[in-house]
Amino acid sequence: MNDWLYLAAAIAAETLATSLLKSSEGFTRLGPSLIVVAGYGCAFFFLSLTLRTIPVGVAYAIWSGVGIILVTLVAWLIFGQKIDLPGLIGIGLIVAGVVVLKLFSKTSGH
Repeated sequence: MNDWLYLAAAIAAETLATSLLKSSEGFTRLGPSLIVVAGYGCAFFFLSLTLRTIPVGVAYAIWSGVGIILVTLVAWLIFGQKIDLPGLIGIGLIVAGVVVLKLFSKTSGH
């Protein structure tokens, strides 16, 4: 499997786990709590595979940037949480940073 696919799997698992933290109600609900723990376990497992070829700083920047965007979308679509203009601008800057890393950085492992 391509290490970028491992990174995508890590991001997806982390997004699922983070999104279900609210539903776990402080780890008092068993089902969501188990998914949170399993999701973070899978996320770190796939991230560790990613780090065989992608530098940790680059992988973590992409993970956190894409994760912020996905969790924000889940919060908006599922939980009805709103985001204001400064929040959208900040997320846009994060996206720009991830794009610069992926397209222009010689350390991104292409």
